[in-house]
Amino acid sequence: QAQAVQSGGGLVESGGSLTLSCAASEFTFDYHAIGWFRQVPGKEREGVSCITSGDGGINYADSVKGRFTISRDNAKNTVHLQMNNLKPEDTAVYYCAVRELTRPMMCNLNRRWWGSWGQGTQVTVSS
Repeated sequence: QAQAVQSGGGLVESGGSLTLSCAASEFTFDYHAIGWFRQVPGKEREGVSCITSGDGGINYADSVKGRFTISRDNAKNTVHLQMNNLKPEDTAVYYCAVRELTRPMMCNLNRRWWGSWGQGTQVTVSS
């Protein structure tokens, strides 16, 4: 089963920027998707953005469109989430997720679609 190790996060002021990274490994299949989710206490984990290998596409939640950018380093099987113009409502624990695929397809921001999860990292945006 694919593994995901994430890095980045921290504390930033409103309007600031942070970058999260997710390194995935131990793939069994030729294609995979890597996504980012976030969760605050008392709420369900929500999808933020995801990207699929083999040009399967990119997906963003409406709440982050125009502010967050997801990108991948194919050589390192690493995905980066560049978060700009951060707002206090972006404060959450962010999780990386991986799903292996048998063909390229658009990734899904429903948490139930995903297979493996990273350890989580706190992002705090102060007002």
